[in-house]
Amino acid sequence: MEKKEIKYFSTNHKASEVNFREALLKGLAPDGGLYMPRTIPKLSRKELEDLSTLDYPSMAFTILDKFLCNDINSDDLKALCLDAYNFIIPIEKVTDRKFVLRLDQGPTASFKDFAARIMARLMNYLISRDDVRLTILTATSGDTGSAVASAFSGLKNIDVIILFPFSEVSEIQRKQMTTIDGNIRVIAVNGKFDDCQEMVKRAFLDPSLKSLTSANSINIGRLLPQSVYYFYAWSRLRNDLNDIPVFSVPSGNYGNMMGGVVAREMGLPMKKMIIATNENDEVPEYLKTGTYKIIKPSINCISSAMNVGHPSNLSRLITLYGGEMDEKGKIIIEPDLSELRRDFFAVCVNDQATRKTISETYNKFNFLLEPHGAVAWRGVETFSETEKSSSEQLIISLETAHPSKFREEVKKILGLMPPVPESLKILENKKEHYILMENDYMSLREFILKN
Repeated sequence: MEKKEIKYFSTNHKASEVNFREALLKGLAPDGGLYMPRTIPKLSRKELEDLSTLDYPSMAFTILDKFLCNDINSDDLKALCLDAYNFIIPIEKVTDRKFVLRLDQGPTASFKDFAARIMARLMNYLISRDDVRLTILTATSGDTGSAVASAFSGLKNIDVIILFPFSEVSEIQRKQMTTIDGNIRVIAVNGKFDDCQEMVKRAFLDPSLKSLTSANSINIGRLLPQSVYYFYAWSRLRNDLNDIPVFSVPSGNYGNMMGGVVAREMGLPMKKMIIATNENDEVPEYLKTGTYKIIKPSINCISSAMNVGHPSNLSRLITLYGGEMDEKGKIIIEPDLSELRRDFFAVCVNDQATRKTISETYNKFNFLLEPHGAVAWRGVETFSETEKSSSEQLIISLETAHPSKFREEVKKILGLMPPVPESLKILENKKEHYILMENDYMSLREFILKN
């Protein structure tokens, strides 16, 4: 039976609604807004119950099939999910009913693998049918670039250009992008992540640049797959369907958080979501004061993937709560702040507290965290202290990168080197390929036109 098609609208409300295929391949709406589904499909009680019997690829198919509807054959989508999710997803107990969901076991040791791998396969599938060619243009503050480079490497109909802030990624994060050549080109920008992101957005709206799309979380194709691991963690840890969890999410550009929000809107039980940020605390401050102020330039913290002074996905969250925010961060219609404060607990964690959390968690529980996971875990501790939550409360904290990606920082804190997975060991002696570029849009435009 043919399913009812879901349409996707722009958060700026000035572009026509499109189907999933168009939203995926465009990346950014023509009016500069981000695409959101007009309706979010719900899982039935039986479907929620049955999740505990599904492996991860099957669960991903169950969730994504509801959004993709008639854009891709169900058997083909099942095969793509099976191919994309061929790695383990550990969930480790720390204490009481507090767990860490380790999203760091994919080919680039980052949670970005969960979205990038299926997104690459979906894009390739859809454009191969039409024999067209795409250029992926994406900005990264660390792990997005490596995941995108890995996922799209070798695809014959897709070229990839990645921008990263030269001095704000770790050596391993850089090498994961710059040691892949072929259809992958990498640009080190003399600036911040927000500068890279602004250049990318400007390129999408440039009429002289054709066939561009994004693999950032501004693309709905990155966002929807990130809802799956929330369902997965809950289905493995719940006592019953009335076991309502709290999730703690390290947040930078807020795509990870919005994946959880989509899962909640689909019917995943969720008591509250902890928004855990580093010193780029524009969102916690907004929830506290009701005034949104962009942090420019963004603050360089050891949790580098979260060094974002204006998260793109905030416009999606504000839209969902009845408001409207443009791409520059101006709130045109205020959302329901009381509802936002009810659903979210926001905390800012500076570098000193991040380092202290890594140290204390390792010494107390023999549990090794990296900076982003430490920010999320400190969010758990702050929430538990503030809300005086019961030891029986199920709390799931997201670890988004492997500790070995930040081995020098971990070594300084703990005096030990974290074990390095095979996917990272092979980078040591590989040759790097990248160019340096000033924070200048016209230089980027010229590069795209030439390449």
